[in-house]
Amino acid sequence: DVFEQPQHVGHKKIEFHISTEIPAVLQINLEKEEKNGKNLYASTEEINNTGFGRIFPAPSSNDKMETEEEDDEIPSEFISRKDLEKNRLSREEMEKFSVFKNYEPGDPNCRIYVKNLAKQVQEKDLKFIFGRYVDFQSEVERNMFDIRLMKEGRMKGQAFIGLPNEKAAAKALKEANGYVLFEKPMVVQFARSARPKQDANEGKRKK
Repeated sequence: DVFEQPQHVGHKKIEFHISTEIPAVLQINLEKEEKNGKNLYASTEEINNTGFGRIFPAPSSNDKMETEEEDDEIPSEFISRKDLEKNRLSREEMEKFSVFKNYEPGDPNCRIYVKNLAKQVQEKDLKFIFGRYVDFQSEVERNMFDIRLMKEGRMKGQAFIGLPNEKAAAKALKEANGYVLFEKPMVVQFARSARPKQDANEGKRKK
C-alpha cells in the first residue's frame, strides 16, 4: 500500500499539465528577454558603429593630410616623384646609351656628381629636381644644399650638388639617375672626394 499511494498521487498531480504551463510562462519571459536582448545588441552595435566610425576615418584623414602635404609641398617648388619616374629611363633604355656603359654609383657621401647635362640646363633646373631632397625649413639643410653647375671648359655639362646627408644623396641618385632633362638623360653618381685624386696623382708621379 505504501508503495502504491505515491504512484496514484503522482497521477493525480497531472505533472504533464504543469510542465506544459511552465514553458508557456518561460516563452513569455524568453520573448521579453529576446526583445531586451535585441535592444541591448542594437544599442551595443550602434555604439560599436559609432566607435568604428570615429576610429577609421581618423587615420585615413591623417594619411590624406600627409600625402597632400607631400604632394603640395614638392610640386609647387620642386619636381614631383611622379614626374621624376615618368621622365626617367628604364635600366634597359640606359644600356643603349654610351654614357651609362661603365656606370658605377661610387662611394656614398653627401655630394653627388651629375654629368651629360644639356646646354640649356641652368642651376634653377637642378634646384627644381634636387631641391626635393632638402628640408628648406631647416637652416642647416638649406645651407648645406649647394649647386655648382659647370658652364665652360672641359667640365661643361657637369654639376656638383651638395645635399644635407648621405641618405638624401642616395635617394637623389636612385631617383634622378637617368632622368631626361632637355632631351638628355642625366648621369648621377656620388661625387669623388678630392683626396683620392691627389693620392692617385702622387702615385702616378712616383711611377
